[in-house]
Amino acid sequence: MSGPVKSASGFVGTDAYIATPQLQMAVNAAITLQKPLLLKGEPGTGKTMLAEQLAEALGTELIQWHIKSTTRAQQGLYEYDAVSRLRDSQLGSDRVHDIANYIVKGKLWEAFEADKPVVLLIDEIDKADIEFPNDLLLELDRMEFFVYETQQKIVARQRPIILITSNNEKELPDAFLRRCFFHYIDFPDRETLARIVDVHFGEIKKELVSAAMDVFFDLREVPGLKKKPSTSEMIDWLKLLMADDIGLEALQGKSGTDAIPPLHGALLKNEQDVMLLEKLAFMSRRRQGR
Repeated sequence: MSGPVKSASGFVGTDAYIATPQLQMAVNAAITLQKPLLLKGEPGTGKTMLAEQLAEALGTELIQWHIKSTTRAQQGLYEYDAVSRLRDSQLGSDRVHDIANYIVKGKLWEAFEADKPVVLLIDEIDKADIEFPNDLLLELDRMEFFVYETQQKIVARQRPIILITSNNEKELPDAFLRRCFFHYIDFPDRETLARIVDVHFGEIKKELVSAAMDVFFDLREVPGLKKKPSTSEMIDWLKLLMADDIGLEALQGKSGTDAIPPLHGALLKNEQDVMLLEKLAFMSRRRQGR
């Protein structure tokens, strides 16, 4: 388990998570303002992992609500299981007389009733219907909601630290954006990526890392790629290079346009990008008379 990196100024990352100064500022500002932190950035830049590491650094629980296209805001509060109640009534169960037996708590309810502030991750909010964020405005503002079936008001014992991620699949409503502190996680530069690699690999040849990063960043610059390789894919690729004992010579001299990287399936995730690279490599070899 990675240990928290503590600082008088607040969250500064953990042993397993490299947080840039800008990201540190965003996390601590959102906590100070008691606003949800809305995180955007390329897939694979560590948005979800930030929530995991923040919870660990604070020594608190992480509650994750993974959003799908069919997810409704009400599910985050609670759901009434009418089907189970009907079945129990047909079976003559005594449970049927107490409607509270059929109230299924959602992730927000779990976060609201925790004894100490938890980290609540609302992951990939842009996958849901366009009205989904607005349907949560009141609950996120007031930190309370009403259960009509049992006539209960559920009020947060402690305000959770809320992280919301988005991959920009659709625009979020202005009213929702006004209630968040926003941060875009830039793709890491070479120096930051090297620090991330160090976190994941204790002992690794610096020459291999340097050559692999040359290939990786060249690949990201290839015009027309449908999906640029991400940080997490770089880590996977390095694991494979080490596992297969790929030598330094297999990487040196390969740019994104003159050769296909070894084990490229860890970096390229669709056939269009593989075909594009193959075409560019073929054209480069022809120009060089090889």
